[in-house]
Amino acid sequence: MEYDLDSGAHSTFSLHYHLILTTKYRRGVLTEERTQFIRGVISGFTDNYGVELTNLDGEDDHVHILFRAKPTTDLVKFINTVKGATARRIRNEYADELKTDLWGDSFWNDSYCLISTGQVSLDVLKQYVEDQRES
Repeated sequence: MEYDLDSGAHSTFSLHYHLILTTKYRRGVLTEERTQFIRGVISGFTDNYGVELTNLDGEDDHVHILFRAKPTTDLVKFINTVKGATARRIRNEYADELKTDLWGDSFWNDSYCLISTGQVSLDVLKQYVEDQRES
């Protein structure tokens, strides 16, 4: 089994995550243009957190963000920065268009979904571990 591994001074790792953010009240305000705008905002600060953005897309009421991280990445801080920075910038850029669908300072729902992912399925990995003594 081969992995695409990253390495640090004292570690080798492969940390991939799937982050899902929904708009406040699940309002359908995420056009393709706005989604690309969000991608640009996030790309501006990923290096500060040791994160590599691998994919970002979604539908009109939610966005999927795939990224790689380092073991030292503070995921909660990164996610809060993503939510805060993108909300602030998109509300400034599209204020007139958003004021009827979203009011106040909210853009994203308070909650989020973060899923750790891998380069192989959990079933394949379990089988690999079980087969170690046989190899």
